[in-house]
Amino acid sequence: MKNTLMCEDVPDHSEFTPLASVDGIRVDLRYATSDNFVGRDLYTPLDCAWLHRHAAQALEKSVAWLAAERPGWSLLVLDAMRPQRVQEQLWAALQGTELLGYLAPPERGSIHSFGMAVDITLIDGLGQELDMGTPFDDLSECSHPALEDTMLARGDLSLLQVVNRKLLRAAMHHGGWIGINSEWWHFDCGDRNRVREHYTRIL
Repeated sequence: MKNTLMCEDVPDHSEFTPLASVDGIRVDLRYATSDNFVGRDLYTPLDCAWLHRHAAQALEKSVAWLAAERPGWSLLVLDAMRPQRVQEQLWAALQGTELLGYLAPPERGSIHSFGMAVDITLIDGLGQELDMGTPFDDLSECSHPALEDTMLARGDLSLLQVVNRKLLRAAMHHGGWIGINSEWWHFDCGDRNRVREHYTRIL
């Protein structure tokens, strides 16, 4: 596997930036807790609070746009750099279920494993997470941005929940991030194929 780096070596590598250096965000890495769909801490003792420097720069642009549009609000990062070894654990955890479609197979790799993707939501001026209609990591159709009109018509999502998602997407798009059809919280920094070809994968 070309262009790889062990997670333990990320702090010494110039391509990567700690999340703590990105002003205006909050961080709650859910895979470093039991508050995720697997139900256990997948990161400890690894330090996964990192992004590729290009992604960190893009996130700064999203922060700046949100600060102008909603003073006092912030972006809450739920996941950032996810090492390949953790992606393999997630893949194993979903074997035999219908949920494998939500994960990139280990042989292809997640864009998270390059430090070029984030899972993210919004915090209002009172410090509360906005209601997005589902929790992070809810692997159901209600989480799919592509199905929001249908879910709204059915009453499975409210207008406010859809508006909140659109605000998140607007903030991220202003930083150059690209959302996906199946998870309202997930955004890639740039084209996935280009990332896989040219960036360093974290193992």
